[in-house]
Amino acid sequence: MSNVVIVEAVRSPIGRRRGGLSTMHPAELLAATLRTLVDRSGIDPSVVGQVVGGCVSQVGEQSFNVTRTAWLSAGLPLSTAATTVDTQCGSSQQATNLATALVAAGVIDVAVACGVESMSRIPIGSNSSKKLGLGVAIPKAYFGQYEFTSQFEGAERIAAKWQVSRDDCDRLGFESQQRARAAWDADRFASQIVEIDAPVLDDDGRATGATTRITRDEGLRETSLEQLAALKPVGREHGVHTAGSASQISDGAAAVLLMTEERAAQLGLTPRARVVDTCLVGVDPVLMLEGPIEATRHLLGRTGLTIDQIDTTEINEAFASVVVSWLRATGADPATTNPNGGAIALGHPLGATGAFLVTKALHELERSGGRHGLVTMCCGGGLGTGTIIERL
Repeated sequence: MSNVVIVEAVRSPIGRRRGGLSTMHPAELLAATLRTLVDRSGIDPSVVGQVVGGCVSQVGEQSFNVTRTAWLSAGLPLSTAATTVDTQCGSSQQATNLATALVAAGVIDVAVACGVESMSRIPIGSNSSKKLGLGVAIPKAYFGQYEFTSQFEGAERIAAKWQVSRDDCDRLGFESQQRARAAWDADRFASQIVEIDAPVLDDDGRATGATTRITRDEGLRETSLEQLAALKPVGREHGVHTAGSASQISDGAAAVLLMTEERAAQLGLTPRARVVDTCLVGVDPVLMLEGPIEATRHLLGRTGLTIDQIDTTEINEAFASVVVSWLRATGADPATTNPNGGAIALGHPLGATGAFLVTKALHELERSGGRHGLVTMCCGGGLGTGTIIERL
């Protein structure tokens, strides 16, 4: 099997709910990101064999294979095939892993992995809403096998299992905000950001023809531990999570260019990292969010690496207890875990977040001079995604 390398990785700013990106059709948001990926890499897009994208709420504007729609909307070659996958929150990380597998297996030699979610326009859960009149996603047979819990409840149960306190969660939420602000102040995201020209709408929601340029993540908030401690719990009346220690509802897109090492040489492109290994693991669907723990153990076992050899980790901050429990289970260094802030501060645009984290990991390894990066996410239904990359 061929070595699979990353040549380029970009992301849009992450827009807050009803923020700067909310006026934009999600296919157009992803199209702008894909177009920039192609332009920055200098690749002839006709050599891309397939595009694999992630999106969770595949209904309305995000239906009809949004990945294919975005590729065509960007004016890119119609001969390039595209697929949209749903692995819940890990969708675009799994899209990256699947694209890696296609390249490694020799099915194609160049692939694009990507993801998009506009939660402002397509609210979470829209594709399984009872209002559609299409029934419910979970059949009666499921309840004979497992208790059905929400992600909020899963996060609280993980907190209880790993003895994660309200103070632990508040501190992680505060640190995420502090790190994200420091990263923006130091201009650490400049090399990965795709500036987006979003349409300006009138009071009736019609495009005016004007645009506004979105250049920064919109989720950052001024806060303090005292302010966080005053917030009411969400999920449970006496729970440990609040709006300050859970991921934000967001809009965004990200994209990664992958190919064989040999093809990169033929095209005169410089590989920036090698994909060492990938995984998707199943875990208890009741606790639901312990996937990163098992994904990390699985990847370290397969590669022979130790947690101390991971120079930077991007783990999705779906809830603070997910990260705190992962740190306790793995013994990872908190200083190198989400060093530039995570989803609590920057946002979590569901189907885009996996590719967003891969992009962040690559650029952070290059900035810091680290060698190995780990990306991992928890996913609804009890799944964990994992990817290890090695900077070249």
